[in-house]
Amino acid sequence: MSAEEVIKQAIKHNQSGYNCAQSILLALYEHLEPGCENEAIPKIAAGFGGGIGQCGSVCGALTGSIMAVGVRDAPNEPGPEKRAKGNADAKTLLKLFEKQQGTTFCRDLLKYDLSNPEEAAKAKKEGAFGKVCPSLIKAAVENFLALSGK
Repeated sequence: MSAEEVIKQAIKHNQSGYNCAQSILLALYEHLEPGCENEAIPKIAAGFGGGIGQCGSVCGALTGSIMAVGVRDAPNEPGPEKRAKGNADAKTLLKLFEKQQGTTFCRDLLKYDLSNPEEAAKAKKEGAFGKVCPSLIKAAVENFLALSGK
């Protein structure tokens, strides 16, 4: 899949109802493991939407791309030396996203505090997710793919 196809797929997943983290992790998994299905993806990313449990913390688009680093790099065995590349790439993705967007926090990117039910309802009513999230998804996918050289 080309970068543009991965981005379109991630946005399509998001528009179908997956949160940003699920959308990115699922699209990048499909890119990294073509034709391979895994029921744990996107389940594993379900709690990361809206800034981790809709608390407005770290953006789900960013966390989805960092989870994809684990899919790409992490071994199924213990040991910090085995995680070194993944940790370095996760840090790079976080710093790059922060530099591009000015923050990594969902509440600051959306301009709504999703932990407040009234603000969360207002964000939904005003279409904030549809206005803001696609560009964040695009940036997070592009950053992952650039870092991956794919």
